[in-house]
Amino acid sequence: LHGGRGMTELLSTHGLVARYGDFQALYDVDVAIDEGEIIALIGANGAGKSTFLRAVMGLLPVKPDMVSLDGRPIGGTPTDQMVQKGVAIVPEGRRLFTGMSVNDNLRVAMDQVGSRGRKGGWTLDRVQQLFPILEEKGRVAVQNLSGGQQQMVSIGRALLCQPRLLLCDEISLGLAPKVIREIYAVLPEIRAQGTSIVLVEQDVGLAKSASDRLYCMLEGRVTLSGRSGEVTREQISEAYFGGGHAVV
Repeated sequence: LHGGRGMTELLSTHGLVARYGDFQALYDVDVAIDEGEIIALIGANGAGKSTFLRAVMGLLPVKPDMVSLDGRPIGGTPTDQMVQKGVAIVPEGRRLFTGMSVNDNLRVAMDQVGSRGRKGGWTLDRVQQLFPILEEKGRVAVQNLSGGQQQMVSIGRALLCQPRLLLCDEISLGLAPKVIREIYAVLPEIRAQGTSIVLVEQDVGLAKSASDRLYCMLEGRVTLSGRSGEVTREQISEAYFGGGHAVV
């Protein structure tokens, strides 16, 4: 299912299967994201959302033709090469370099990308305009920031990799509503810079309002896909929990 806006497809998966050892975590997952699009991936804990991101980022072994970027097979490409190709991830749990300042954390990304010649519109100044608190706290060690501020560093660091596609894994997890609103408010601006976004999100309302299209996952399969404004609460509830559950 595509955005239907005549956009160019950026990344897609085709019958994507992923395993952790003997455990099969994803079954024949087909997802497509167009250039300039925001899609949301919703589903309960353990539905396979984070596994999907890991499989796309080359953190799990998958066959080359299961993931395409610009129509070319790239499944199983090592993570650092995925970043070079323009795909960056904001991982769950943020994974910042503790003992280092905000600016130093951001510079690591700039150095990594700069040394390999990948150019783009994201600079330290741009990221600080997006999240002014990062300039204010530039010299503060990241472990001394609030959870929301750390999340902003994590997003900023991913943007400085100059991604065409930004994968966001549960960026609202454990944050106060006000902070979540602040973070979600910058997504349209990120998109305006030419970056497509995949949001893995448990909060269905948030996912619907922030995305163009959504995919619901259950037990490693896509159970629903459609335009975010058109899918109903009932459809989502059934896709989220499986049949036989009442909607509250």
